Amino acid sequence: MQLKEWLFLSLANKLPAFGSIDRNRWKLLRLAGMNIKGPNTVFGPLTIRPLNGTKNIFIGKRCFFNTEIRFGCPGAKVVIGDDVGVGPRVSFETTSHGLVYQEEKGRGSIYKDIVIEDKVWIGAGSTILLGVAIGEGAVVAAGSVVTKDVPSYCLVGGVPAKMIKKIDTDMSKNSNGSK
Repeated sequence: MQLKEWLFLSLANKLPAFGSIDRNRWKLLRLAGMNIKGPNTVFGPLTIRPLNGTKNIFIGKRCFFNTEIRFGCPGAKVVIGDDVGVGPRVSFETTSHGLVYQEEKGRGSIYKDIVIEDKVWIGAGSTILLGVAIGEGAVVAAGSVVTKDVPSYCLVGGVPAKMIKKIDTDMSKNSNGSK
């Protein structure tokens, strides 16, 4: 299985950025072992650690993934819903280490799933850490480090990410909140 994963992931990452390729790259990721429904747009490249980690990634439909996305998922899942947008250089990290070093054991590893619900936007350069759930329609500002769950329909940002405001879902208003 690892050879198949390596082959199709390498192919998906080496193909040039081009409209029809970007709209179909998800099919190669599925062949590599990723649980991806599609259709999705993937600019690539994606980094998936460790090899054989694709089996821990679950992606819905109509998602958009910009360039240089990293999935660190050796012992837990990354679950991404439908209609999710992911900016460039976003990292999903399902693993952490203990604070105390123990002789002959090291720091040990902790694994927890990450869950991204439908219609979420994650801004460029953000990091989503283990155990985090991001609620439907939430927005993560660029450069944020998300260490705690994010409620649905709110904007979070910063290091660590904190609530900035609730998102008004009234469609009669424009994007800046004025009528």
